[in-house]
Amino acid sequence: MVLFSLTATHADLNLETVARLSKGASAVAAGNVHPPVLPPASGGMAQAAVEPLQSLNGAVVLSTCNRFEVYAEAVTDHGIDAAREELLAGIAAQSGLDRGTVDQALTVRRGSDVARHLFAVGAGLDSAVVGEREIAGQVRRALINAQETGTASPGLVRLFQAASRTAKDVGTRTALGSRGLSIVSVALELATDLSETRDWPSARVVLFGTGAYAGATMALLRERGCTDVSVFSGSGRATDFVTARGGTALDGDSLSSAIAQADVLIGCSGSDRQVSAAELAEVRGEDPKPLVVIDLALSRDFDPAVDELDGVELLTLESVRLAAPEETAESLAEATRIVDGAAHDFEAERRSRSVDTAIVALRKHTMSVLDAEMERVRARHGCTAAAEEVEFALRRMVKQLLHTPMVRGRELAAAGLQEQYVNAIEALYGIDVVEPAAPAVAADNCPVDHRARDLTA
Repeated sequence: MVLFSLTATHADLNLETVARLSKGASAVAAGNVHPPVLPPASGGMAQAAVEPLQSLNGAVVLSTCNRFEVYAEAVTDHGIDAAREELLAGIAAQSGLDRGTVDQALTVRRGSDVARHLFAVGAGLDSAVVGEREIAGQVRRALINAQETGTASPGLVRLFQAASRTAKDVGTRTALGSRGLSIVSVALELATDLSETRDWPSARVVLFGTGAYAGATMALLRERGCTDVSVFSGSGRATDFVTARGGTALDGDSLSSAIAQADVLIGCSGSDRQVSAAELAEVRGEDPKPLVVIDLALSRDFDPAVDELDGVELLTLESVRLAAPEETAESLAEATRIVDGAAHDFEAERRSRSVDTAIVALRKHTMSVLDAEMERVRARHGCTAAAEEVEFALRRMVKQLLHTPMVRGRELAAAGLQEQYVNAIEALYGIDVVEPAAPAVAADNCPVDHRARDLTA
C-alpha cells in the first residue's frame, strides 16, 4: 500500500480556483483507477468503461465547499510520480484549468503525511471553522461514494475508516465536539448579528439547494424556530427534500414571488447559474425590504455584486472564515495530540499489515510445497507410522525455517523497510503478495444529510 494525496484548500487558494478544481471531481477517480471501475456496490448501473491508469490501485475524492482533495494508492512506490502526473492531467482536463495552474494549486503529500492530513481534516482542525461538524460526515461520504463506484482500494478504505474513528475521538475527548460549530451555524449567527432584532421564528427564508449543506441549514433553522422555509433546486429535487424535512418546494414560476417576500436567501446549490444583481433588484421591486443573502456555495449561487444593492447584506464563505471564533489553545493541543497519535498508529499498522501479508503468502507457499511432497510420500508408502513421523519432522523444520524471515520482516517494518522485504519475498520465491480485501463502509447516523453526492447539489 503506497498512499499519496493531492490537496487544495481555502487556506492556500481562493475559493474560485478550488471550485474549478472540484468540477467533475467524481470523474477524476472513476477514470483513473486500475483495475477498471467496478459495478456500484449498491447494485445500480455500472459506469461506462474508461481507460484506466496503470499506476493506481484506487482513488477517493473529497470535495467540499472549501476543499478539493484526492487520496490515491499507487501500485508501487516507484509509480507514485507517474500516477501523480496522470492524475494532474485528468484534473486539468475535467476542470478546464491549464496543467501548470493545476500543478501549482495542488499540494502533494506522501507516506505518513497523508494520514496525518486526512485525520486533521476529518477532525475539523483544517476547516475554516475549527471543529466544524459537517466535515466528518463528508469524509465518510467520500469513501462510500468511492466504494459505490469501485474506486476505493482496501488501503484507502482502512485510511478513511481510521479518519472517521479519529474524528469521533476528537469530538468526544475535547471541547471541540461540545461546541457544535459549523460553517452553517457561524453563517446564521452572522445573519443574526446583522439585524439585532431579527426574529428567526417569523423570518421568511428561501433556501437554494438540496445537498448536505442545505440539509444542515434546514436543521439549524429549525433549531432557531424558523418554520417559513421555501426550497428551490435547479435539479428538481426540492419536493423530495421538503417531504423529508418540511418546508415548501419552489419551482421556476414561484421562485420570484418567494424571493420578493424573503428576509433571508441562503445559497447551497453550487449550480452553474448565479443569481445576478440585476435579477435580484428586479424581483425585489422599487421599495424592497431589508435582505440578508448567505452564499455558502463554493462556486457561488449569487453574483458578488448583489452586495451593492440597497438594503442587501451579503455573507460568503470568506465572511464565515473571518468571523469563526478561535478555539482555546488547550482544546487544539489535545485534538492535535489525538490526531498525531492516530496517524502514528495507522502508519505502524500499515507497515505491519504489509509484512504480515507477505509472511502469510510465504507460509502458504512453503506449506503447499510440503503438502505436495507428503502426497508423494503417502502415494509410495501409504499412511504408515513412518510417513507420519516424516510429516511431523518436515513441518517442524519448516516452522524453524520460517521463524527468522518472520522476525526479520517485523524488524524491517519497524524501520520503514517493509517494501523492500515484500519485494524480496516476491523475487526469491516467485509469489505474489496481495493484500486482503477490506470490509465495506456503511452510512451511520450522521446528523448531516449525505444522500446527495455533491455537497452543494
